[in-house]
Amino acid sequence: MAHQSAIFAAGCFWCIESSFNRLAGVQKAVSGYCGGQQDDADYRSVCSGLTDHAEAVLVEFDDSIISYQTLLDIFFFLHDPTQLNRQGNDIGRQYRSAIFYLSEPQKKQAQLKIDELEKSGLYQQKIVTELAPAEPFYPAEDYHQGYFDNNQNQAYCQILIAPKMKKFSEQFSELLK
Repeated sequence: MAHQSAIFAAGCFWCIESSFNRLAGVQKAVSGYCGGQQDDADYRSVCSGLTDHAEAVLVEFDDSIISYQTLLDIFFFLHDPTQLNRQGNDIGRQYRSAIFYLSEPQKKQAQLKIDELEKSGLYQQKIVTELAPAEPFYPAEDYHQGYFDNNQNQAYCQILIAPKMKKFSEQFSELLK
């Protein structure tokens, strides 16, 4: 097994964590916080905006089954990388689009993907995804883990996450567990 890790931030972590956990080759995706200035992070402090952490997901994967490049493709599919410090109604720097790279090859692949998307004309506005070295990752509180799967009847999940999950499942059906 070729165990690798990746860290992505794309707005609320509930949606992207659930999506990544459905992929073959992903051992687990964990909701948490990354990219901040404090020595620790929790939901309350991150929401205050004072720590500069982003809601992020740590993805542990087997790159002999799913590549980092494929994870990048999925990351960009799951959110709008042209929205600065927000995704939809979730507003604040904690909801920024970011790739926290764990190695130089990840940094290079991520930059190439951003450049490719910029040139593609897929987006009418500039991609604002932050590309930064991975800072310490702090797992979110237990109630955030698997949130969508455990709370599918909750209004936020029904209105915002369920349609994204349907679209994701259709687009990447061949990659699902």
